[in-house]
Amino acid sequence: MLIMRDAHAGLSRFDEFRKSLGIAPTMLTSRLAALTEEGLLERRRYSERPPRDEYVLTQAGQDLLPVLFSLVAWGGKHRGGGNFTRFFDAETGSEIDPISIDRSTGAPIGTRPIQIVMPKSTTNE
Repeated sequence: MLIMRDAHAGLSRFDEFRKSLGIAPTMLTSRLAALTEEGLLERRRYSERPPRDEYVLTQAGQDLLPVLFSLVAWGGKHRGGGNFTRFFDAETGSEIDPISIDRSTGAPIGTRPIQIVMPKSTTNE
């Protein structure tokens, strides 16, 4: 999640992620590979000599931003103790306070009863 946060903040190069996160290069390599395999980041070559790649958000990675906002808001409310990442609108400077809304009713999610429907199993048990 922290790599995705940093990617949304404009970081794209290995050294940028490593400096921001302070994790071992082998661990970062593994996590970037996993995010690339899952289709959240795409690896692009930006230098041939020496060979260097950057990691850019795919559409799936871009679509993760509201989820990140919601997770950060939840963490700030329930786990942050006042020390947590905050997001601000770049144009207005106001802090973003995310809420999830049901598109069809306009109601904030969590304010109305829900019904959960599990997918049907595709295995023959």
